[in-house]
Amino acid sequence: MTGIERKTRYGKIVPLVLSFSDIGAMVSSFVLAAYLISGQQRILWLSPDIELLAFAAWIPAGWNLYRSSAYRAMKMERTAMDAIRALGFHALVFITLIYLSGVKGPQWQTLAVFYALAIILLPLARTLTRTVLKAYRRHGKNYSRVVIVGDNETSKRLIHELENDSGFGYRVLAVFSDAPFADGDYNIPMADISELERFVKDNKVDEIFCTLPGDNPSTLLTTVAVADNNKAQYYYVPQISRFVPRGFRLNTLGHMAVMPVKNSPLTLWTARVSKRILDLTISTTAIALFPIIFIPVAICIKASSGGPVFYRQKRTGYKGKPFDCLKFRTMYYNPDDEAPVEKNDPRVTPIGRFLRHSSIDELPQIFNVFIGQMSVVGPRPHMVSHTEHYKPLIAKYMLRHSVKPGITGWAQVNGFRGSTDKLWKMERRVEHDVWYIENWSFMLDIKIIARTLINIFQGDENAF
Repeated sequence: MTGIERKTRYGKIVPLVLSFSDIGAMVSSFVLAAYLISGQQRILWLSPDIELLAFAAWIPAGWNLYRSSAYRAMKMERTAMDAIRALGFHALVFITLIYLSGVKGPQWQTLAVFYALAIILLPLARTLTRTVLKAYRRHGKNYSRVVIVGDNETSKRLIHELENDSGFGYRVLAVFSDAPFADGDYNIPMADISELERFVKDNKVDEIFCTLPGDNPSTLLTTVAVADNNKAQYYYVPQISRFVPRGFRLNTLGHMAVMPVKNSPLTLWTARVSKRILDLTISTTAIALFPIIFIPVAICIKASSGGPVFYRQKRTGYKGKPFDCLKFRTMYYNPDDEAPVEKNDPRVTPIGRFLRHSSIDELPQIFNVFIGQMSVVGPRPHMVSHTEHYKPLIAKYMLRHSVKPGITGWAQVNGFRGSTDKLWKMERRVEHDVWYIENWSFMLDIKIIARTLINIFQGDENAF
């Protein structure tokens, strides 16, 4: 799930809290901009008329933020982009109102500084407020009471998504079905669908998620009626395999719902250009600072074992073409050894163990990024032999090569890095890679980079 609007008491507090947070961030930006431009003696530079116009401009600008405040998925990239769009709209409306009203407005320098600060403070305030809200929910407050109708693979996946992070505020109370349950399928109460209405009424259920197939219309109509009679929000969850590589959007054709496949955002040239600009910005900066890391690391590698400082390995790249992936050497030198590294591998040198655990061994790949063979963010490149091995085993495996491989990726920041000794681990890695390709956004790349840096400082148990 990406985001669903809340229409229960669970969601009512969220827009209110975030609206106060938004206003606080805007006021702070105004005051700080005035202080920086005019000095402390003129910090109260706003006249009542200007204050009124600024507030009036925020009403339409903040409306979309208010509506999106109640979404289940608290994604940093969505939070930031919503805030930036709102600021752009506020600037347009505010400046237009100043011009049309004839009121003497603030200096242009002050406006420029104000919006520059607001671009930073508004997303930051929203992110911090959502973090606090999620922490509040993890303590058992402000949760939504949920029941699921249906006993199938979709319902199992749905329960995992709903309970994956208690900070989202879902509490699954029971699962209902019109068929016998298999023992051990769920760790929550199970009941026959005939008990649904009584349970919903007695437990004040907020939301009903139905995963039943569409060939049972009478049961579907019953669940809808139960939701309507008890003022519960109703969601129908279609049975779509998690291995379907692309997302869908909902349209209507006459009286029928249709779900066309969404194309990857990276098919747009504007998306590819913005991603390349980010790559060049980061890689150029990193190359300029590279000697600070390279010199001590090179000395340690040479002192710990003989052989070259760098290690080149053939990896599968963009459109399946192999390339030389550059890394700091972390194992005792053996040019004929191509076996993947396992946990506590004796081939890894002491300094190599530190380089791997801290991910510093991947740093030379900034040169691969600079010349266009890789991206900062993307699916991690696999050895050519791994590509040949997994290609016939995992559906859509080669789809991950439709974009440039990355130094870090969505799979890695979600825990799917390191050993792939079991097939399911590689399947989940590919699943995350494909999701990233189909849901790419500029802010998603920023989020992955930020989470990668956090993981580096915290340490990753899968990095060995």
